[in-house]
Amino acid sequence: MDSVKLEAYLHRIGYTGPREPRLETLSAVHQAHLRAIPYENLDIHFARPILLSENRFFQKLVLERRGGWCYEMNGLLAWALRELGFRLDYLAGAVPRASAGPNADGNHLVLLVHLPEGDFIADVGFGDGFLRPIPLREGSYIQDGLEFRLERGSEAGRWIMHNHQHGAAQTYDFSRRAHTLEDFVSRCAWLQTSPQSGFVQKTVCQRFVPGGIITLREAVFKRVTKDGVSQRIIETEAEYRRVLSEDFGLELDTSELWPKVHRRHQEWVAGGLAQ
Repeated sequence: MDSVKLEAYLHRIGYTGPREPRLETLSAVHQAHLRAIPYENLDIHFARPILLSENRFFQKLVLERRGGWCYEMNGLLAWALRELGFRLDYLAGAVPRASAGPNADGNHLVLLVHLPEGDFIADVGFGDGFLRPIPLREGSYIQDGLEFRLERGSEAGRWIMHNHQHGAAQTYDFSRRAHTLEDFVSRCAWLQTSPQSGFVQKTVCQRFVPGGIITLREAVFKRVTKDGVSQRIIETEAEYRRVLSEDFGLELDTSELWPKVHRRHQEWVAGGLAQ
């Protein structure tokens, strides 16, 4: 165990609770991670390669106090849970298979945590998904007024996770086949470089806050709660930088980023496209 790094991670997420590898700990760490570390893909728009390395996950999300996308967020959580004594597997998710087909395989990293109570899906890398781990069994799960649903897929051995009704992505599917981090390298590279990738086309930041989830997709700031969705448009670089800092905890130089964000937003407005 690397106790120094583990302490740094737990400090980063503000966690001071139990450390035994049990459901209570898993749920508490999962929630603390999501409330402290934002989901974000901004490195793609800074032209900085995103590498699949546990050391890099730790350096970026803990020491540099940045956020990350699914590979980084769940990769860091997987490392921390193993340090705490949990047994888990990497699973390959597909978001969304309906439109991407076979090319969706592995475009999302999910964790399957093995506990005496059964297997649980842990996922701090879906951006606006569930706050607490969900048992691997069919059913509907209400969390803070938002409903999530897990069901078996039509293909043998596959499961489908349904996000809440206001989610940016509505579903992802996965099988229980265990993977290594290296299995995701090619998809990670494609998603951060291909002009066809939604991650290349748009910036996104998401974070859990008391009572809901906030999202900054390009210049549109949204807040999702059990009562619905509210949104406003970010009009200036100063406001954009302030939102990143105050709402997402990201202290960044936006002088090169904001012009890209603003231009793309204006293009979408002119084209009548949804954010």
